[in-house]
Amino acid sequence: MEPDAPDRHSLGGHEWRRAAHVARYRESIRDVPQWDESEGALREHIPARVGRFLDIGTGEGRLIELVRDSHPAATAVGVDLSPHMLSVARERFAGVAEVELVEHDLAEPLAVPGPFDLVVSAFAIHHLDDERKRSLYGEVFGLLSPGGTFLNLEHVASASERLHIEFLKAIGLAVEDQDPSDRLAPAWEQVRWLREIGFADADCHWKWREMALIGGRRSLS
Repeated sequence: MEPDAPDRHSLGGHEWRRAAHVARYRESIRDVPQWDESEGALREHIPARVGRFLDIGTGEGRLIELVRDSHPAATAVGVDLSPHMLSVARERFAGVAEVELVEHDLAEPLAVPGPFDLVVSAFAIHHLDDERKRSLYGEVFGLLSPGGTFLNLEHVASASERLHIEFLKAIGLAVEDQDPSDRLAPAWEQVRWLREIGFADADCHWKWREMALIGGRRSLS
């Protein structure tokens, strides 16, 4: 993923509106080590009952497909900034009435109506500054039905610059080529935010270097 001028607020600036950037991302992302393991960890934590769910930063719709593999009757809403990504997702779900796709910049408050049994996200929220991350997590909490689950598979900050450089080497990326729109926060710091918002069982469920699955649920009461 090549450098582009970032916008402090919007999801990755304006690069996700460009077809060439989207194409580079789609070509490179599946080469990331532990990709299959990370999706396996998310799949393991999907609740047994999912009637309706939300995918934040849905991209090409991979997580919608993953959740519906085990819950084929579930209805899904996917939101994303990129019209190019949404075009790919619309092709993927052509004729599937249970999937609704909405263009939306995560820098703005979520405008989709709840409630949802499950909210998922993968490698999208880390482009937002920390203040917006926290407010978005609060919006997610408000959209969850009682007992609902939030799962965020995310790019998180390393504990040191050395570990960050090791991560970049592990995924085959030079320091000068890292995405300038990244706004990384430590996994455990984000878990703390979830607990402060009111999520029960907030935890880091899985982690490999700068890839982590964090989440929690809204209590029944």
